[in-house]
Amino acid sequence: MEQKKQVVETNADAGLSKSVGLFEAMAIVIGMVIGSGIFVKPAIVFKNAGAPGMGILAWILGGIITMASGLTVAEVGAAIPKTGGLVVYLKELYGEKWAFLLGWVQTIIYIPGSTAALGLFLAAIGTAFVPMSDTQQKIFAIGMMALLMFINAVSTKFGSKLQAVVTVAKLLPVVILVVFGFAKGTVHDFTPMVGETSTAAGLGAAILGTLWAYDGWLNVSNMAGEMKNPAKDLPKAIVLGLSLVMVAYVSVNLAVINVLPMDKIIEAGKSCSAEVANVLFGAGGGKFITAGIFVSIFGALNGWCLTGARVPLALAQDGLLPFSGFFGKVSNNGTPVNAMIFQFVVASLLALTGSADMVSNLVIFIMWIFYLMGIASVFILRSKHPNLARPYSVPLYPITPIIGLVGGLYIVISTIMTDTMNSLYGLAIAVIGLPVYYMIKKK
Repeated sequence: MEQKKQVVETNADAGLSKSVGLFEAMAIVIGMVIGSGIFVKPAIVFKNAGAPGMGILAWILGGIITMASGLTVAEVGAAIPKTGGLVVYLKELYGEKWAFLLGWVQTIIYIPGSTAALGLFLAAIGTAFVPMSDTQQKIFAIGMMALLMFINAVSTKFGSKLQAVVTVAKLLPVVILVVFGFAKGTVHDFTPMVGETSTAAGLGAAILGTLWAYDGWLNVSNMAGEMKNPAKDLPKAIVLGLSLVMVAYVSVNLAVINVLPMDKIIEAGKSCSAEVANVLFGAGGGKFITAGIFVSIFGALNGWCLTGARVPLALAQDGLLPFSGFFGKVSNNGTPVNAMIFQFVVASLLALTGSADMVSNLVIFIMWIFYLMGIASVFILRSKHPNLARPYSVPLYPITPIIGLVGGLYIVISTIMTDTMNSLYGLAIAVIGLPVYYMIKKK
Protein backbone atom coordinates (compact mmCIF):
# COMPACT_ATOMS: atom_id res chain seq x y z
CA MET A 1 0.00 0.00 0.00
CA GLU A 2 2.85 2.38 0.82
CA GLN A 3 4.48 1.56 -2.51
CA LYS A 4 1.25 2.35 -4.35
CA LYS A 5 1.02 5.74 -2.66
CA GLN A 6 4.58 6.57 -3.70
CA VAL A 7 3.75 5.98 -7.34
CA VAL A 8 0.48 7.86 -7.63
CA GLU A 9 0.87 10.92 -5.45
CA THR A 10 1.65 14.17 -7.22
CA ASN A 11 4.68 16.32 -6.60
CA ALA A 12 2.88 18.62 -4.15
CA ASP A 13 6.09 19.34 -2.25
CA ALA A 14 7.31 21.45 -5.16
CA GLY A 15 4.72 24.11 -4.31
CA LEU A 16 3.86 24.59 -7.97
CA SER A 17 0.86 26.60 -9.14
CA LYS A 18 -1.84 24.42 -10.75
CA SER A 19 -2.56 26.78 -13.64
CA VAL A 20 -2.17 24.68 -16.82
CA GLY A 21 -5.39 23.35 -18.34
CA LEU A 22 -6.01 21.11 -21.36
CA PHE A 23 -5.92 23.95 -23.90
CA GLU A 24 -2.64 25.32 -22.53
CA ALA A 25 -1.14 21.83 -22.46
CA MET A 26 -2.13 21.24 -26.10
CA ALA A 27 -0.58 24.61 -27.00
CA ILE A 28 2.68 23.50 -25.36
CA VAL A 29 2.70 20.26 -27.40
CA ILE A 30 1.98 22.04 -30.68
CA GLY A 31 4.24 24.99 -29.89
CA MET A 32 7.25 22.81 -28.99
CA VAL A 33 6.77 20.33 -31.86
CA ILE A 34 6.13 22.73 -34.75
CA GLY A 35 9.38 24.59 -35.15
CA SER A 36 12.00 24.08 -37.83
CA GLY A 37 11.56 20.47 -38.95
CA ILE A 38 8.44 20.91 -41.06
CA PHE A 39 10.12 23.69 -43.05
CA VAL A 40 13.74 22.54 -43.34
CA LYS A 41 13.57 18.72 -43.31
CA PRO A 42 11.54 17.90 -46.48
CA ALA A 43 14.68 18.03 -48.66
CA ILE A 44 16.72 15.60 -46.56
CA VAL A 45 13.69 13.31 -46.09
CA PHE A 46 12.95 13.07 -49.83
CA LYS A 47 16.66 12.69 -50.64
CA ASN A 48 17.08 9.73 -48.28
CA ALA A 49 13.74 8.19 -49.27
CA GLY A 50 14.68 8.23 -52.97
CA ALA A 51 11.17 8.84 -54.32
CA PRO A 52 8.21 11.16 -53.67
CA GLY A 53 5.92 8.38 -52.49
CA MET A 54 8.56 7.01 -50.11
CA GLY A 55 9.13 10.51 -48.75
CA ILE A 56 5.45 10.94 -47.88
CA LEU A 57 5.46 7.41 -46.42
CA ALA A 58 8.38 8.43 -44.19
CA TRP A 59 6.36 11.37 -42.80
CA ILE A 60 3.37 9.09 -42.17
CA LEU A 61 5.47 6.36 -40.53
CA GLY A 62 7.30 8.93 -38.41
CA GLY A 63 3.93 10.23 -37.25
CA ILE A 64 2.63 6.72 -36.51
CA ILE A 65 5.74 5.84 -34.49
CA THR A 66 5.48 9.10 -32.57
CA MET A 67 1.73 8.68 -32.01
CA ALA A 68 2.11 5.10 -30.80
CA SER A 69 4.88 6.25 -28.45
CA GLY A 70 2.78 9.18 -27.22
CA LEU A 71 -0.29 7.01 -26.62
CA THR A 72 1.85 4.60 -24.61
CA VAL A 73 3.89 7.02 -22.51
CA ALA A 74 0.68 8.93 -21.77
CA GLU A 75 -0.52 5.97 -19.66
CA VAL A 76 2.64 6.11 -17.57
CA GLY A 77 2.32 9.89 -17.27
CA ALA A 78 -1.31 9.63 -16.13
CA ALA A 79 -0.33 7.07 -13.48
CA ILE A 80 2.70 9.10 -12.32
CA PRO A 81 1.53 12.72 -12.71
CA LYS A 82 4.71 14.35 -11.40
CA THR A 83 6.77 17.27 -12.67
CA GLY A 84 9.87 16.04 -14.51
CA GLY A 85 8.38 13.84 -17.21
CA LEU A 86 10.47 10.96 -18.52
CA VAL A 87 13.19 11.43 -15.89
CA VAL A 88 10.60 10.76 -13.18
CA TYR A 89 9.12 7.76 -15.01
CA LEU A 90 12.54 6.15 -15.39
CA LYS A 91 13.38 6.83 -11.75
CA GLU A 92 10.14 5.22 -10.54
CA LEU A 93 10.25 2.18 -12.83
CA TYR A 94 13.95 1.61 -13.65
CA GLY A 95 15.84 3.25 -10.81
CA GLU A 96 17.84 6.39 -10.12
CA LYS A 97 20.81 5.43 -12.29
CA TRP A 98 18.76 5.41 -15.50
CA ALA A 99 17.04 8.65 -14.56
CA PHE A 100 20.47 10.23 -14.06
CA LEU A 101 21.75 8.98 -17.43
CA LEU A 102 18.75 10.53 -19.17
CA GLY A 103 19.28 13.82 -17.34
CA TRP A 104 22.99 13.62 -18.16
CA VAL A 105 22.34 13.11 -21.88
CA GLN A 106 19.75 15.89 -21.90
CA THR A 107 22.19 18.27 -20.19
CA ILE A 108 25.31 17.43 -22.21
CA ILE A 109 23.94 16.90 -25.74
CA TYR A 110 20.15 16.81 -26.22
CA ILE A 111 19.17 20.28 -24.96
CA PRO A 112 22.24 22.22 -26.22
CA GLY A 113 22.23 20.14 -29.42
CA SER A 114 18.58 20.93 -30.12
CA THR A 115 19.28 24.59 -29.36
CA ALA A 116 22.28 24.63 -31.73
CA ALA A 117 20.36 22.89 -34.54
CA LEU A 118 17.49 25.36 -34.27
CA GLY A 119 19.94 28.28 -34.30
CA LEU A 120 21.57 26.94 -37.48
CA PHE A 121 18.20 26.30 -39.15
CA LEU A 122 17.17 29.86 -38.23
CA ALA A 123 20.33 31.18 -39.88
CA ALA A 124 19.66 29.11 -43.02
CA ILE A 125 16.20 30.67 -43.37
CA GLY A 126 17.71 34.10 -42.64
CA THR A 127 19.81 33.85 -45.82
CA ALA A 128 16.59 34.58 -47.76
CA PHE A 129 16.84 38.14 -46.42
CA VAL A 130 20.60 38.59 -45.94
CA PRO A 131 23.05 36.39 -47.90
CA MET A 132 25.45 34.68 -45.48
CA SER A 133 28.34 32.27 -45.87
CA ASP A 134 28.49 29.09 -43.75
CA THR A 135 30.73 30.82 -41.22
CA GLN A 136 28.46 33.86 -41.06
CA GLN A 137 25.45 31.60 -40.55
CA LYS A 138 27.15 29.99 -37.56
CA ILE A 139 27.98 33.40 -36.09
CA PHE A 140 24.37 34.51 -36.66
CA ALA A 141 23.07 31.35 -34.95
CA ILE A 142 25.28 31.94 -31.91
CA GLY A 143 24.17 35.57 -31.77
CA MET A 144 20.48 34.61 -31.77
CA MET A 145 21.07 32.02 -29.05
CA ALA A 146 22.91 34.62 -26.97
CA LEU A 147 20.05 37.10 -27.39
CA LEU A 148 17.34 34.64 -26.33
CA MET A 149 19.41 33.24 -23.47
CA PHE A 150 19.89 36.79 -22.19
CA ILE A 151 16.17 37.58 -22.45
CA ASN A 152 15.19 34.42 -20.56
CA ALA A 153 17.94 34.90 -17.98
CA VAL A 154 16.71 38.41 -17.22
CA SER A 155 12.97 37.62 -17.14
CA THR A 156 11.20 34.26 -17.32
CA LYS A 157 7.88 36.12 -17.54
CA PHE A 158 8.93 38.03 -20.65
CA GLY A 159 10.32 34.85 -22.25
CA SER A 160 7.02 33.06 -21.56
CA LYS A 161 4.96 35.85 -23.10
CA LEU A 162 7.22 35.90 -26.14
CA GLN A 163 6.68 32.15 -26.50
CA ALA A 164 2.89 32.51 -26.37
CA VAL A 165 2.90 35.12 -29.15
CA VAL A 166 5.13 33.20 -31.56
CA THR A 167 3.24 29.93 -30.96
CA VAL A 168 0.14 31.51 -32.48
CA ALA A 169 2.11 33.24 -35.25
CA LYS A 170 3.91 30.05 -36.34
CA LEU A 171 0.66 28.39 -37.48
CA LEU A 172 0.12 31.03 -40.18
CA PRO A 173 2.81 29.87 -42.67
CA VAL A 174 1.70 26.24 -42.20
CA VAL A 175 -1.91 27.04 -43.14
CA ILE A 176 -0.92 29.28 -46.07
CA LEU A 177 1.52 26.74 -47.54
CA VAL A 178 -1.06 23.95 -47.37
CA VAL A 179 -4.02 25.93 -48.77
CA PHE A 180 -2.17 27.65 -51.62
CA GLY A 181 0.13 24.68 -52.29
CA PHE A 182 -2.87 22.51 -53.11
CA ALA A 183 -4.80 25.28 -54.88
CA LYS A 184 -2.02 26.73 -57.05
CA GLY A 185 0.51 23.88 -57.37
CA THR A 186 0.89 22.44 -60.88
CA VAL A 187 3.74 19.93 -60.56
CA HIS A 188 1.80 17.07 -58.87
CA ASP A 189 5.04 15.12 -58.28
CA PHE A 190 3.48 12.39 -56.10
CA THR A 191 5.04 9.39 -57.87
CA PRO A 192 6.88 7.07 -58.15
CA MET A 193 6.30 5.33 -54.84
CA VAL A 194 9.71 3.62 -54.93
CA GLY A 195 12.77 4.97 -56.72
CA GLU A 196 15.96 3.36 -57.98
CA THR A 197 17.90 4.59 -54.92
CA SER A 198 15.20 3.67 -52.36
CA THR A 199 16.41 1.24 -49.67
CA ALA A 200 15.28 0.12 -46.24
CA ALA A 201 18.22 1.96 -44.67
CA GLY A 202 17.37 5.06 -46.69
CA LEU A 203 13.78 4.92 -45.48
CA GLY A 204 15.10 4.65 -41.91
CA ALA A 205 17.27 7.74 -42.43
CA ALA A 206 14.27 9.55 -43.90
CA ILE A 207 12.08 8.63 -40.92
CA LEU A 208 14.85 9.85 -38.60
CA GLY A 209 14.61 13.24 -40.32
CA THR A 210 10.86 13.35 -39.69
CA LEU A 211 11.34 12.46 -36.01
CA TRP A 212 13.29 15.71 -35.52
CA ALA A 213 10.18 17.50 -36.78
CA TYR A 214 7.93 15.47 -34.43
CA ASP A 215 10.25 15.79 -31.42
CA GLY A 216 9.19 17.84 -28.41
CA TRP A 217 5.87 16.08 -27.75
CA LEU A 218 7.06 14.72 -24.39
CA ASN A 219 8.11 18.12 -23.00
CA VAL A 220 4.58 18.82 -21.78
CA SER A 221 4.99 15.99 -19.24
CA ASN A 222 7.71 18.05 -17.54
CA MET A 223 4.93 20.36 -16.38
CA ALA A 224 2.59 17.70 -14.95
CA GLY A 225 2.94 19.18 -11.46
CA GLU A 226 1.59 22.49 -12.80
CA MET A 227 -1.46 20.99 -14.57
CA LYS A 228 -4.93 21.29 -13.07
CA ASN A 229 -5.85 17.67 -13.84
CA PRO A 230 -2.72 15.91 -15.13
CA ALA A 231 -4.15 12.39 -14.92
CA LYS A 232 -6.79 13.26 -17.53
CA ASP A 233 -5.40 16.26 -19.39
CA LEU A 234 -1.84 15.00 -19.97
CA PRO A 235 -2.80 12.05 -22.23
CA LYS A 236 -5.43 14.16 -24.02
CA ALA A 237 -2.91 16.93 -24.71
CA ILE A 238 -0.34 14.50 -26.12
CA VAL A 239 -2.82 12.59 -28.29
CA LEU A 240 -4.81 15.57 -29.60
CA GLY A 241 -1.72 17.74 -30.06
CA LEU A 242 0.18 15.05 -31.99
CA SER A 243 -2.87 14.27 -34.13
CA LEU A 244 -3.09 17.88 -35.29
CA VAL A 245 0.68 18.05 -35.87
CA MET A 246 0.70 14.84 -37.95
CA VAL A 247 -2.12 16.09 -40.19
CA ALA A 248 -0.30 19.41 -40.64
CA TYR A 249 3.04 17.75 -41.48
CA VAL A 250 1.70 15.33 -44.08
CA SER A 251 -0.41 18.11 -45.63
CA VAL A 252 2.56 20.49 -45.90
CA ASN A 253 4.73 17.86 -47.59
CA LEU A 254 1.98 16.96 -50.05
CA ALA A 255 1.68 20.66 -50.83
CA VAL A 256 5.47 20.96 -51.25
CA ILE A 257 5.70 18.19 -53.87
CA ASN A 258 2.61 19.64 -55.55
CA VAL A 259 4.56 22.86 -56.14
CA LEU A 260 8.16 21.70 -56.71
CA PRO A 261 9.54 18.52 -58.34
CA MET A 262 11.57 16.35 -55.97
CA ASP A 263 14.94 17.18 -57.55
CA LYS A 264 14.29 20.90 -57.01
CA ILE A 265 13.28 20.25 -53.39
CA ILE A 266 16.54 18.40 -52.77
CA GLU A 267 18.53 21.12 -54.54
CA ALA A 268 16.90 23.83 -52.39
CA GLY A 269 17.96 22.01 -49.20
CA LYS A 270 16.97 23.72 -45.95
CA SER A 271 15.45 26.60 -47.97
CA CYS A 272 12.93 24.37 -49.79
CA SER A 273 9.89 25.87 -48.01
CA ALA A 274 11.11 29.37 -48.86
CA GLU A 275 11.49 28.27 -52.49
CA VAL A 276 7.93 26.93 -52.49
CA ALA A 277 6.73 30.30 -51.15
CA ASN A 278 8.60 32.12 -53.94
CA VAL A 279 6.97 29.93 -56.60
CA LEU A 280 3.49 30.44 -55.12
CA PHE A 281 3.62 34.15 -54.34
CA GLY A 282 6.57 35.62 -56.18
CA ALA A 283 9.52 37.31 -54.50
CA GLY A 284 7.45 39.69 -52.36
CA GLY A 285 4.88 37.16 -51.15
CA GLY A 286 7.59 34.56 -50.72
CA LYS A 287 9.48 36.89 -48.39
CA PHE A 288 6.35 37.26 -46.25
CA ILE A 289 5.91 33.48 -45.86
CA THR A 290 9.63 33.04 -45.28
CA ALA A 291 9.39 35.63 -42.51
CA GLY A 292 6.63 33.51 -40.96
CA ILE A 293 8.87 30.44 -41.13
CA PHE A 294 11.65 32.48 -39.49
CA VAL A 295 9.27 33.42 -36.65
CA SER A 296 8.26 29.76 -36.22
CA ILE A 297 11.86 28.61 -35.80
CA PHE A 298 12.62 31.63 -33.62
CA GLY A 299 9.75 30.59 -31.32
CA ALA A 300 11.00 27.00 -31.08
CA LEU A 301 14.50 28.27 -30.27
CA ASN A 302 13.09 30.51 -27.56
CA GLY A 303 11.20 27.53 -26.13
CA TRP A 304 14.42 25.56 -25.73
CA CYS A 305 16.23 28.56 -24.23
CA LEU A 306 13.30 29.05 -21.83
CA THR A 307 12.89 25.44 -20.65
CA GLY A 308 16.16 23.66 -21.35
CA ALA A 309 18.21 24.90 -18.39
CA ARG A 310 15.63 23.50 -15.95
CA VAL A 311 16.98 19.97 -16.47
CA PRO A 312 20.55 20.61 -15.20
CA LEU A 313 19.07 22.85 -12.50
CA ALA A 314 16.86 20.01 -11.22
CA LEU A 315 19.75 17.51 -11.33
CA ALA A 316 22.04 19.93 -9.50
CA GLN A 317 19.49 20.65 -6.78
CA ASP A 318 19.30 16.88 -6.18
CA GLY A 319 23.11 16.76 -6.00
CA LEU A 320 23.30 14.65 -9.16
CA LEU A 321 25.68 16.78 -11.23
CA PRO A 322 29.36 17.62 -10.83
CA PHE A 323 29.66 21.22 -9.57
CA SER A 324 26.07 21.09 -8.34
CA GLY A 325 26.59 24.32 -6.42
CA PHE A 326 27.30 26.13 -9.69
CA PHE A 327 24.52 24.59 -11.77
CA GLY A 328 21.95 24.79 -8.98
CA LYS A 329 22.35 28.55 -8.51
CA VAL A 330 19.27 30.69 -9.18
CA SER A 331 19.68 34.42 -9.90
CA ASN A 332 17.86 37.21 -8.10
CA ASN A 333 15.44 37.22 -11.03
CA GLY A 334 14.52 33.60 -10.28
CA THR A 335 16.25 32.16 -13.36
CA PRO A 336 18.86 29.35 -13.56
CA VAL A 337 21.46 31.69 -15.02
CA ASN A 338 24.52 29.44 -14.60
CA ALA A 339 22.79 26.48 -16.21
CA MET A 340 21.78 28.80 -19.06
CA ILE A 341 25.37 29.93 -19.54
CA PHE A 342 26.51 26.30 -19.72
CA GLN A 343 23.75 25.46 -22.21
CA PHE A 344 24.76 28.44 -24.38
CA VAL A 345 28.48 27.53 -24.36
CA VAL A 346 27.90 23.90 -25.36
CA ALA A 347 25.30 24.88 -27.97
CA SER A 348 27.74 27.41 -29.46
CA LEU A 349 30.49 24.78 -29.73
CA LEU A 350 28.09 22.39 -31.46
CA ALA A 351 27.00 25.15 -33.83
CA LEU A 352 30.62 25.83 -34.75
CA THR A 353 31.69 22.23 -35.23
CA GLY A 354 28.71 20.60 -36.95
CA SER A 355 25.95 21.07 -39.48
CA ALA A 356 22.33 21.48 -38.40
CA ASP A 357 21.29 18.12 -39.89
CA MET A 358 24.21 16.32 -38.22
CA VAL A 359 23.44 17.81 -34.81
CA SER A 360 19.69 17.19 -35.06
CA ASN A 361 20.21 13.55 -36.13
CA LEU A 362 22.64 13.03 -33.25
CA VAL A 363 20.27 14.31 -30.57
CA ILE A 364 17.28 12.38 -31.96
CA PHE A 365 19.24 9.13 -32.09
CA ILE A 366 20.43 9.28 -28.50
CA MET A 367 17.06 10.41 -27.14
CA TRP A 368 15.19 7.62 -28.89
CA ILE A 369 17.16 5.11 -26.84
CA PHE A 370 15.52 6.62 -23.76
CA TYR A 371 12.18 6.99 -25.51
CA LEU A 372 12.30 3.23 -26.07
CA MET A 373 12.73 2.77 -22.32
CA GLY A 374 9.79 5.09 -21.75
CA ILE A 375 7.60 3.09 -24.12
CA ALA A 376 8.64 -0.21 -22.53
CA SER A 377 7.93 1.21 -19.07
CA VAL A 378 4.19 0.64 -19.59
CA PHE A 379 4.84 -3.11 -19.37
CA ILE A 380 6.83 -2.60 -16.15
CA LEU A 381 4.09 -0.36 -14.74
CA ARG A 382 1.39 -2.95 -15.35
CA SER A 383 3.59 -5.75 -14.02
CA LYS A 384 4.77 -4.00 -10.82
CA HIS A 385 1.47 -2.23 -10.10
CA PRO A 386 -1.33 -4.36 -11.60
CA ASN A 387 -3.96 -2.95 -9.24
CA LEU A 388 -3.01 0.67 -9.76
CA ALA A 389 -5.99 2.79 -10.77
CA ARG A 390 -5.22 4.22 -14.24
CA PRO A 391 -7.34 7.17 -15.40
CA TYR A 392 -6.08 6.47 -18.92
CA SER A 393 -5.02 3.21 -20.58
CA VAL A 394 -3.22 2.94 -23.89
CA PRO A 395 -5.65 1.74 -26.59
CA LEU A 396 -5.08 -1.59 -28.34
CA TYR A 397 -2.62 -2.75 -25.67
CA PRO A 398 -0.11 -4.38 -26.30
CA ILE A 399 -0.22 -3.65 -30.05
CA THR A 400 0.26 0.12 -29.72
CA PRO A 401 3.34 -0.11 -27.45
CA ILE A 402 4.82 -2.77 -29.74
CA ILE A 403 4.41 -0.45 -32.77
CA GLY A 404 6.29 2.26 -30.88
CA LEU A 405 9.03 -0.15 -29.82
CA VAL A 406 9.48 -1.76 -33.25
CA GLY A 407 9.50 1.64 -34.96
CA GLY A 408 11.96 3.07 -32.45
CA LEU A 409 14.28 0.06 -32.74
CA TYR A 410 14.18 0.32 -36.53
CA ILE A 411 15.25 3.97 -36.32
CA VAL A 412 18.06 3.28 -33.83
CA ILE A 413 19.43 0.33 -35.83
CA SER A 414 19.12 2.18 -39.17
CA THR A 415 20.99 5.15 -37.72
CA ILE A 416 23.81 2.94 -36.45
CA MET A 417 24.11 1.42 -39.94
CA THR A 418 23.89 4.67 -41.95
CA ASP A 419 25.57 7.14 -39.57
CA THR A 420 27.89 4.96 -37.50
CA MET A 421 30.30 7.64 -36.25
CA ASN A 422 27.57 9.97 -34.99
CA SER A 423 25.87 7.00 -33.33
CA LEU A 424 29.11 6.07 -31.56
CA TYR A 425 29.56 9.69 -30.41
CA GLY A 426 26.06 9.68 -28.94
CA LEU A 427 26.53 6.33 -27.21
CA ALA A 428 29.91 7.44 -25.84
CA ILE A 429 28.34 10.54 -24.28
CA ALA A 430 25.73 8.36 -22.58
CA VAL A 431 28.28 5.80 -21.34
CA ILE A 432 30.55 8.53 -19.91
CA GLY A 433 27.65 9.36 -17.60
CA LEU A 434 28.06 6.03 -15.75
CA PRO A 435 31.41 6.75 -14.04
CA VAL A 436 30.17 10.30 -13.34
CA TYR A 437 27.10 8.86 -11.59
CA TYR A 438 29.15 6.40 -9.49
CA MET A 439 31.63 9.15 -8.56
CA ILE A 440 28.78 11.39 -7.37
CA LYS A 441 27.14 8.58 -5.40
CA LYS A 442 30.46 7.67 -3.78
CA LYS A 443 30.96 11.23 -2.60
